[in-house]
Amino acid sequence: MAAAWPSRPAAPEAVAARFLRVLWFVSVTTGPWGAAAGGGEETLKCEDLKVGQYICKDPKINNATQEPVNCTNYTAYVQCFPAPNITCKDFGGNETHFTGNEVGFLKPISCRNVNGYSYKVAVALSLFLGWLGADRFYLGYPALGLLKFCTVGFCGIGSLIDFILISMQIVGPSDGSSYIIDYYGTRLIRLSITNETFRKTQLYP
Repeated sequence: MAAAWPSRPAAPEAVAARFLRVLWFVSVTTGPWGAAAGGGEETLKCEDLKVGQYICKDPKINNATQEPVNCTNYTAYVQCFPAPNITCKDFGGNETHFTGNEVGFLKPISCRNVNGYSYKVAVALSLFLGWLGADRFYLGYPALGLLKFCTVGFCGIGSLIDFILISMQIVGPSDGSSYIIDYYGTRLIRLSITNETFRKTQLYP
């Protein structure tokens, strides 16, 4: 067997330097300087937590509208709970150490503005009574409804076109609200460009 090389004793200067580094690290993290170096930073707001540090409840759905019960101006709020042992400032501005059962903040989610117009009723009226203009009367377009009534749905062509437009939700209620659909979840959203559409500035290398 080969003999092991004898370990070389560390120089006193190296030992002293290492000891001083350890002392400095301990004093900075636990001593009076610790607050200024690490713990003195302002406590994070709960709404700024990263994904995985909190969990949000599903919104409570209104059975009549199939939208969140607190939907106002296309926005609703759900309760979010920070994970256990997370410390952050809640929506009241209070620094709290959470156990996983306390509400930390309210997260905004998008919702739709509905005003009593049913999608099923609109499609049924368009299919069976579209030639009388019933679909247009129901959606709040009395002039077009009367015109379809007098022309028997533009000889059937207008009724067919309206049925397609209403089925695809291109034509909706006249007040700008959305249809009430019998389930909560993903729905057809028609995209359009308006004067308020944000256009991202093109960046060139």
